[in-house]
Amino acid sequence: MTTRALPGRARPRSLRARLLWVFLVPLALVLVVVGVAATAAVRGELLGQVDDRLAAAVTRSAHADGGPSAPGYGDPGGGPDFLLVPGQGDGTLGARVVDGAVTEAAVIGREGDGEALTAAEAAALAGVPADGAARTVGLGPLGDYRVVASPAGDGEVLVTGLPLASAEAALVRLVAVEVVAGLLGLLAAGVAGALVVGRTLRPLHRVAATAGRVAALPLSSGEVRLPDRVPAADTDPRTEVGRVGAALNRLLDSVESGIAARQASETRLRRFVADAGHELRTPVTSIRGYTELVRRRGGLPEDADASLRRVEAEAVRMSGLVDDLLLLARLDAGRELTVGTVDLTGLVVDAVSDAHAAGPGHRWRVDLPGAAVLVPGDAARLHQVLANLLANVRTHTPAGTTATTRLRAEDGTAVLEVADDGPGVPADLRAGVFERFARGDSARSRASGSTGLGLAIVAAVVAGHGGTVGVAGRPGRTVFTVRLPGATVTEFEDDDALEGAGGVRA
Repeated sequence: MTTRALPGRARPRSLRARLLWVFLVPLALVLVVVGVAATAAVRGELLGQVDDRLAAAVTRSAHADGGPSAPGYGDPGGGPDFLLVPGQGDGTLGARVVDGAVTEAAVIGREGDGEALTAAEAAALAGVPADGAARTVGLGPLGDYRVVASPAGDGEVLVTGLPLASAEAALVRLVAVEVVAGLLGLLAAGVAGALVVGRTLRPLHRVAATAGRVAALPLSSGEVRLPDRVPAADTDPRTEVGRVGAALNRLLDSVESGIAARQASETRLRRFVADAGHELRTPVTSIRGYTELVRRRGGLPEDADASLRRVEAEAVRMSGLVDDLLLLARLDAGRELTVGTVDLTGLVVDAVSDAHAAGPGHRWRVDLPGAAVLVPGDAARLHQVLANLLANVRTHTPAGTTATTRLRAEDGTAVLEVADDGPGVPADLRAGVFERFARGDSARSRASGSTGLGLAIVAAVVAGHGGTVGVAGRPGRTVFTVRLPGATVTEFEDDDALEGAGGVRA
């Protein structure tokens, strides 16, 4: 039987997976926090270094400012005179802003000369506040610059800047190193964690394996001894797994004791039933014999003769009950069945013919394959299985009910079905219908009582043949299905096997 995860609910993970998640997720969060903090700290340090160099560049520019340079704004060969002074490095930016408009702006190129800015790049510098504070400005293709705008008198503002490309490249390399190192660290931690968790959970797996082996034992068949126990190494009370292992061992000891007590009780009960059956058989037979003898002598009053007939009928019923009890006792004791090749096709014909004679008020039908279905088994007991199923129909359904017996072979298994269109068996009674002394009086009308052992015998005999029996249905239809292994199909040599079934074949 498969189990599907409910929609909208996460599939449950194993304990190993949950422990690894509990270990790796916080570690990943810590690495992220550390990485973000380290990146922020390094970025602040790099910006501080750029700002220090920028302050020195601003000082040099202020000391060198002497008015517009000869080439003027827009001349690619020149730049502001305060820019091209000794000490200014490559990429240093200088601009002169007069009345909110950039009159000249350039950056120092690799050759040491000024390279004029484009109009769009220069326009980005016009709005820098002249408060002497360093701030970051994006200049398009030139990238981000750290700039300072300082008033120079007469409404002029000198803008000096340094590129942030090197600092940003260093930050990118730092982030890349953090990501790679973090992933490698998580991978290494995951492998190490999986090994540690696996080693830690190994005792728990051994405890689970012990419980699984015990669960696979056929305890319902009377198995008394439970040989499996959790090893002593896994029952250390100082550990959680050890306490679980010790508790499981105590549970197994209790289960073993309980099964042994149950088995002893059932053995005594079976012995009592067998002894009582043997003891009852003789007096019941004597009662039947004496009542028959008295009736044959005749001369009894009519009421006395009727009473004797009633006594004889009850003695016959009690004799059948004793025989059923003895049969169940023998089956419970595991006595070997007489195994031979049984022709189920002929057995069905004979059993249905007998049922037709015993219950003429019912309609009996058979549905047989065109070949003989053979199984290994005890012919007398299998005949009793089918006879009990048909007797169950005859006893628990009203006259006029149609009962159909079907036989077929499926993949080496003989399938025998007895279906009727009677009142049906309620769902709450189906689970116990094969128990001993089970009675379904309220579910199915009947003209006479029953011992409640017929279906129990069916279940015991079928189980002794390695097969299964079940019941299904609904109001107006009941189907008993018997499955027997080892079936083979043999073609009929003639039609003699079906003789005697006239009028009963569907």
